[in-house]
Amino acid sequence: MTFSVWAPKAERVRVRVDGVEHAMAAGAEGWWSAAVDGTDYAFLLDDSDDALPDPRSVWQPDGVHGPSRRYDHSAFGWTDGGWTGRALPGGVVYELHIGTFTPEGTLDSAIGKLDHLVDLGVTLVEVLPVNSFDGTAGWGYDGVLWGAVHEPYGGPDAFKRFVDACHAKGLGVLLDVVYNHLGPSGAYLDRFGPYFAGQNDWGPGLNLDGSGSDEVRRYVVDNALGWLRDFHVDGLRLDAVHALLDRRATHLLEELAVEVDALSAGVGRPLTLIAESDLNDAKLVTAREGGGYGLQAQWSDDLHHCLHVALTGETHGYYADFAEPGALARTLREVFFHAGTWSSFRGRTHGRPVDTRVLPGYRFLAYLQNHDQIGNRATGDRMSATVSPGLLACGAAIVFCSPFTPMIFMGEEWAASTPWQFFASFPDPELANAVRTGRRREFGAHGWGEAEVPDPMDPATVERSKLLWAEADEPGHRDVLDLYRSLIALRRAHPELADPRLDEFSVEQMGTVLLLRRGDLRLVCNLGATAVTQSLDVASGWVLLASGDVALVDQAIRLPAESFAVVQATGSSSNQPTSASRSARS
Repeated sequence: MTFSVWAPKAERVRVRVDGVEHAMAAGAEGWWSAAVDGTDYAFLLDDSDDALPDPRSVWQPDGVHGPSRRYDHSAFGWTDGGWTGRALPGGVVYELHIGTFTPEGTLDSAIGKLDHLVDLGVTLVEVLPVNSFDGTAGWGYDGVLWGAVHEPYGGPDAFKRFVDACHAKGLGVLLDVVYNHLGPSGAYLDRFGPYFAGQNDWGPGLNLDGSGSDEVRRYVVDNALGWLRDFHVDGLRLDAVHALLDRRATHLLEELAVEVDALSAGVGRPLTLIAESDLNDAKLVTAREGGGYGLQAQWSDDLHHCLHVALTGETHGYYADFAEPGALARTLREVFFHAGTWSSFRGRTHGRPVDTRVLPGYRFLAYLQNHDQIGNRATGDRMSATVSPGLLACGAAIVFCSPFTPMIFMGEEWAASTPWQFFASFPDPELANAVRTGRRREFGAHGWGEAEVPDPMDPATVERSKLLWAEADEPGHRDVLDLYRSLIALRRAHPELADPRLDEFSVEQMGTVLLLRRGDLRLVCNLGATAVTQSLDVASGWVLLASGDVALVDQAIRLPAESFAVVQATGSSSNQPTSASRSARS
């Protein structure tokens, strides 16, 4: 077997295999290689005695500072030979974190909860990063070995078992990957070559356009293809792509999209790239034929912010702009609230408009909550901790009756009582204290007392963040779960609810009332504290689903406070409620 590594500036490279050192031969373009038999290995550069793990490692059984271990992808017994994939249009995404999804916090234990997701109606499971990071517990965004599955989760075989089990149940798998920075502990890439180029808000960023960057870009693309090809993942969620600094004519994202499309054709199933971007620029999800990068979708934080303000009333920080009257309806229509308009939080104009005539809504993910919007609050409190069940129901109805791709954060579907807090477990005491102090200082500036901000290094913080599955069957929580199931079933039974055409979608916001028109269907939400009567511009109809005691009178509907109803007009192609509609009544 041959060990190889890219170290273009090294004058000598050795590989230590099972404790024995071997000289490596210099090859073309900075690559070194050695034919040696063995299992555990690490590289030594020049005269240094530091044994460094392989930057392209797939297996780190002893953590990010230990040696890498040989891994044979062909040895795993896949059972998903008939899997044809899951396309994003019409789908429902479920975001989860392996370490807190189950009490055990492992990939194998997560398999035992997949039936819950199938029963809920999910089609795609989005897994927060599983790449290796220093410590045992963390969100995964401090990864330093991007191709190795975190060993406390179960390592590479466990991730393959998870993906294989998802496919067996008809679930696609999306994996969150982080290419915009590396974590603060175990980031040895710069010892091997010119991988780094400056710092961003989270750590060292990659050299994507400077000298030596060809191989750095190849490192990213090969990592992405490896997850999709070798681990059978169905798509990637690309973290904070606005922090990828690339001044080349062909941006890394476009290069990645081209290669992923080619792989998709080769494996015969759809492969999806979803960006998280703060740019408010639809160029990312515009086809390359139209001058875009060709990604399939991106998160829609503006819509989240509008929903959050409308439901919670919070207007501090970046939420302030989204308190503008009519902001929710405008953003539902136009995708971005900031579209070449003034952003007070940024102190400048931001974004540009989306051409809703040509871009479908499924390219934008809609959500009430996600790991960032919960975990980056001081105490990690979920929306259900402060918002009434009625308003939560309205928010969920807006998401699932919109033309966007709905996404749920784990536990949201039963209004989980557990918070999801920021946590890490760096073994280095100085680093751990720096993270702890920085977190408290950050929120102290916003008026939080030191004792109110959970210690991210305390194992109790992780435990508090784990889902309590038993409560999903408890009164109150069960009602929310039934509602989420009904909304997803309704979306599936009535194609007009999943219709992604933004130019065929209309919405009005009249005081506390929001009215969405979806073909022959109407979603009407009363976000206010008193009952309302709202005209529906339909001659007659019936209620398919409601969260309160509603009444249809002539061409109007009366809704109690904080409630919604989905109404179907008579005279449509389906002149009776479907069985799915009737079972969805509440």
